[in-house]
Amino acid sequence: MAAQFDINELHWLLDIVQSIDVGVVVTDRDYRVEVWNSFMENHSGRSATEVAQKTLFELFPEIDQAWFTHKVETAVMLGTRAFTIWEQRPNLVRFKSYQPITGLADEMYQNVTILPLRSTNGATDHVCLIIYDVTGVAVNKRQLESANAQLRELALRDGLTGLLNRRHWEQCVEHEFARHMRYETPVSLVIFDIDHFKAVNDTYGHQTGDEVIREVARVTRSMARETDYAGRYGGEEFVVLLPDTDLNGARQFAERLRLAISKLRVEHQDRPLQFTVSLGVACLDTKMSNHAELIERADKALYRSKESGRNQTTVFQDE
Repeated sequence: MAAQFDINELHWLLDIVQSIDVGVVVTDRDYRVEVWNSFMENHSGRSATEVAQKTLFELFPEIDQAWFTHKVETAVMLGTRAFTIWEQRPNLVRFKSYQPITGLADEMYQNVTILPLRSTNGATDHVCLIIYDVTGVAVNKRQLESANAQLRELALRDGLTGLLNRRHWEQCVEHEFARHMRYETPVSLVIFDIDHFKAVNDTYGHQTGDEVIREVARVTRSMARETDYAGRYGGEEFVVLLPDTDLNGARQFAERLRLAISKLRVEHQDRPLQFTVSLGVACLDTKMSNHAELIERADKALYRSKESGRNQTTVFQDE
């Protein structure tokens, strides 16, 4: 009776292994497959008969053999379970994802448990792999991370233009000032605003004014380098912080920007509007006591451009 009970118990166990929604693979110590449940059959497209006595590395060439065998041998030597998680390695074997998650993952994300199996004589002569489909969890976490990154980005950006907002670009100026004081690297700042912008708003309306601001921002962003910081000061006023750029380089950049903006056209009721900008340029030097002085100098240079007739670039000269 006891023997019959044991056999029945084994059948139950095999039924459970076949029906659970995780992959179960048992290999010998040469990584030849001996147990291959229905989860593995369904996702690999290979039956248990087809894979019997084939090695995992024949069946799944994508497995990093050196990494995997080291992990298994360590688990066997210590007599403990080992784990791999999708955040460190997205999957052990490549299975397509069939979960209804609107195509956000082509492949199945997997967590894997490596379980050394002891025989009745105490020797570890088999290894069990339990493969969990965690695609839903992984995709949800990736989406959450992406959403959080977008929120962080939005917190740094001006809503109308997409340029850095004032709080953030001033922090960038402060950071570059500290770097300049330590390494004496050149840093320049360009401040500019749209000439006679109030007249644009008063004559053509605020929607047209907003479109002018967006177009100026677009050109500014396209002309700035990846290492530059383009931001909106407020209203129709903008800044571009230029790390590793001396006064002459900043003046050349400002002139290129001025000419590019002068060629812009914004349509209003089939009538193209043209506009210009006035610019002020200043460069950090070791005499400055804080980053605000750089902003103040560039602002003074901008004011001189306006006084001198607008649509020009003025470089701050220390009097």
